[in-house]
Order: sequence, then C-alpha cells, then structure tokens
Amino acid sequence: MDSEHAALLAFIRAGGAIAPRKRLLERCGSADAALAAPTALWRQCGFETRLPAAVRATDPGDAAWLEREGNHLVGWLDPDYPPLLREIPSPPLALFVSGEPARLWHPAIAVVGSRGPSAGGLRHARDFAATLASAGVCVASGLATGIDTAAHEAALAAGGLTLAVLGAGHDQPYPPSQAPLQARIAETGVVVSEYPPGTPPRRSQFPARNRILAGLALGTLVVEAGMKSGALITAKQAASSGREVFALPGSIDNPLARGCHQLIRDGAQLVESPDDILAALPPLATGLGTVLARRLAQSDAVERLSESPSIDTESPDGDPNGLWQALGHDPTDMDELVSRTGLTAATLSSMLLVMELQGRVSVEHGRYSRKR
Repeated sequence: MDSEHAALLAFIRAGGAIAPRKRLLERCGSADAALAAPTALWRQCGFETRLPAAVRATDPGDAAWLEREGNHLVGWLDPDYPPLLREIPSPPLALFVSGEPARLWHPAIAVVGSRGPSAGGLRHARDFAATLASAGVCVASGLATGIDTAAHEAALAAGGLTLAVLGAGHDQPYPPSQAPLQARIAETGVVVSEYPPGTPPRRSQFPARNRILAGLALGTLVVEAGMKSGALITAKQAASSGREVFALPGSIDNPLARGCHQLIRDGAQLVESPDDILAALPPLATGLGTVLARRLAQSDAVERLSESPSIDTESPDGDPNGLWQALGHDPTDMDELVSRTGLTAATLSSMLLVMELQGRVSVEHGRYSRKR
C-alpha cells in the first residue's frame, strides 16, 4: 500500500463529520500532505485537534483487502471519483470498490423496493432490470433480499452491467446469504461501500448507504414499497439530489403499492414499462456525457489516442477523445474500438451509451456505427 492510500485510510478510520476532512484534503491537495499540515490549518478546516497517532496506523485488514486483485480505493481527490456522486449533499470521503472503477461512471438507474415483495413485484423488477441492462443501462441496487436481488440477478442474466452499494464492509455481506451474489457482481460489474473492510452491518448505515445508491444513478425506480420502506428513503435522497424518481403504480388493495402511490402524488414519474424510463434518459445523461468527455481529455488514454496516426482526435462534434472518428461509418465491434482508441471496454461502453441516448450512435448485434 502506498503512503497516499495509507493516509487516506487514516482519515476514513478517524470518523466524524465528512466536511472538515474534505476541506483539509482540498486545501492540501493530497491525504499525505494533509496529515503533515500544521495544526492551525486543521483548525481552520473545522478540526478541534489533529488525528491521534493511533488512528494514523494502517489497519492490516485494509492493506490485505487492497492487495487483492480487483479491489480499489477511490478517494475524494481521485480523478476517477464518480462525478454524479460529487453532486449530492453529503458525498462520501472515499469508496472501497470491487471491480473496475470506470464502471461507476456508466449511466445507471437504481432499482429498489421491498425486501418482501409480491410475486408481481418480483416479476416487474426482473422485467425492468433485464430490459434496462439489455439497453446498456447499468442497474444499480443495494444487494438486499427481495426487489434488490431480483434486479441484480436479472441484469446479470441479461449480460448487462449491475452495481451494488453496500451498507457494511465488503467482507461483511448482509445478509450473509448474499455473499455469492456479491461475488458474481464484482466479477462483471462493480460493488462499492464507503465503509472499510471489517465494518459490520448496523441499522444506521443503511439509510446512509441509500444516499450513495441514489447519487450514483441518473434516476431511481421504486418497484414496490410500503409506507415505511427503506426504498422511499432512496427515492427521497434521489429527489433531494435533483435526480429523477420513477414509480410503478399498483393495486389499491396492495399495501406494498402505497409507497409508490405516495411518491407519484409527490411528483415522481409514473412508469408502466421500461420504455418510459429509456425515453426519459437522454436529457438526464447529457451532463454525465459532458463530464465524461472532460475526464477522458485529461487521461493517459487520450494521450495515446492523440499519438495514433489513424485517428483524428479533433472531432467535429467536440469529442476530445476521438471516439466519433474511431467509429467511422461502418458497424464496429467493441474489441475493434478498444484497439483503435486505447480506452477500456468499460469506459467505451459508458461513452457509447451516452452517445446512443443522444441519438448519435446506433447499435445492432453488438456493433456500433454513426447515425449521422
């Protein structure tokens, strides 16, 4: 583990309010520099005292977890920190990530609902998740039983991308029976938590988890929820972050439909099919596409791209990464686009979905081409 990660972990393990820690990191430019900053600067940022030496010591469990293949720590100052998450009222200081961090930039819809859904609720969750995943949208959820599990499994079965947000450390699956599903998601999708390894599940952590789930998604779909369901917390977090909230109506005799009906009365968009959500995505994804292009313009991959004589990076459509030129007019598969651009498949899939939603790219049988 490098010194920067060790220093960042010290700030995470210290606990307390996130805002002072973020201010200090931003003032110093790195966690390493923040730990060495003078006491006066700590106090200016809202701390009463510096971190004690005991907190600064690296936890062996953190080091062991980070050394495993596929595990990452993405901090507030990391350029790969998800842009949508930065916009929520209280973004986490860092994310512990299993899977490719670039997948956190992929346009996503959160699919949430009751842990004890009806048969119809499960069917709707599977149908919506499978259709969204097949359309290239990441299906995000909280790895709980019921609607969450149905959404994750349907996205995986469709060969799509799914994202799980945990309310405990990665090594503390909750309930424990979800461990196999968590492992499957980490293999082809991404699993995230703001909690370090070893953090057990606590009741207070799950509402906090919901703000991250809502913050990583362009919108949240509530499939089925009672009036006291945690899914309503996710929906409220989404609305407070300026994200779209979608809700499925149900029978007036179904108590698990009452939460959705209340959301609709409060302004959530009533949806009856996945197409209703897909139709709403283009304006929601536009901002993400702009930020993604800006991030790619700063990456090493773009430097490699600009050195390639076969691709014109000065795209007439303002794509600094040159993907528009790499596409050409003939249908091109993902492997060829990876070869032409030097970008990862995860990054390309995010870019291509944004361009598809903007009506600039068409996809058929896994091959992409320009629409104009």
